Amino acid sequence: MIENTQQMTRLTGDESELDQKMRQNFVDLASARVAGETLSCSDDFFAEMENLLKPGRGIFIDDKYTERGKWMDGWESRRSYGRDDGRDHDWCIIRLGIKGVIRGFDIDTNYFRGNAPEKVSVEACHSEGQPDDSTNWQTILQQAAVKAHSQNLFKVSSDTVWTHVRLNIFPDGGVARFRVYGEAHVNWDNFVRGELIDLAAITNGAKALLVSDMFFSDKNNLLMPGRGKDMGDGWETKRRRDPGPDWSIVKLATKGSIEKVIIDTCHFKGNFPDSFKLEGLLSEDDDFTGQNRSNSWQPLIAQSKLYAHREHCFIKEILVDNLQKFSHVRLSIYPDGGISRMRILGNPVI
Repeated sequence: MIENTQQMTRLTGDESELDQKMRQNFVDLASARVAGETLSCSDDFFAEMENLLKPGRGIFIDDKYTERGKWMDGWESRRSYGRDDGRDHDWCIIRLGIKGVIRGFDIDTNYFRGNAPEKVSVEACHSEGQPDDSTNWQTILQQAAVKAHSQNLFKVSSDTVWTHVRLNIFPDGGVARFRVYGEAHVNWDNFVRGELIDLAAITNGAKALLVSDMFFSDKNNLLMPGRGKDMGDGWETKRRRDPGPDWSIVKLATKGSIEKVIIDTCHFKGNFPDSFKLEGLLSEDDDFTGQNRSNSWQPLIAQSKLYAHREHCFIKEILVDNLQKFSHVRLSIYPDGGISRMRILGNPVI
């Protein structure tokens, strides 16, 4: 049995600032974009559980109805007093797309004004298969009150690795989105010796630490699986009125060699950068507020031309050999613009 040592703290203050801090420091382990999946729920009569993991916040369409009632962009159960199964709450089980350590939750009741739950709690488990009646669930968020039409943010302190969570709502109602913020845990035994691994993949534990600008889209989009689905699914900066460059510092999934780099400008046709440069370093420190402008960065790829809506592959252009190891990279784009994905392929040091 896993010892229940988790501590939960309700965050207070400006909701948008808190959400920004969560997204800057951690990854949404349950997002549909990283293969998070709703497995089952007690009831989703009014609105399907799959909506919980969609991107963005829930929307509202005033005159949209279904044969079951008002259309809502979230998960919504029927009223509990209309049931006869004896349950005192509804629940939904989610498989995390990335197994990992959970640091916080955003339980968003956006547009659920008169039909939000009164309280919520969250349980978690570690299971290689589907959870069943024998699964040992641990409470990591004790029952807590939530506000209607609001982001309800909670911090969790725990170093346990989880694969699934169960969101409980009391007694019933609707939740628009559910975010499970945390840090990825990767089983490196799943890779064979000599296999090139994308050290910049968010699913392998990489994350963007610091950027010069992300006016149009989030910095972690660079590291997402697959190719971007549209221009919003990348990292794009506002237009600079100086020579630049804009830059992004990425912590690699683990220390490793750098043997192949892919820079993808998919969908960026009139706003791709003119060129880019890639640098790296080996560091135990993730604080780059000052180090970003230091001389410790080593050139990996010299400033090189980019083109619209294209995957650019760099192998021979890499300036270091495969014996050198790096923990972080800095991507600089000249003068500004948008890049859909960055892949850093190499051999990890475990």
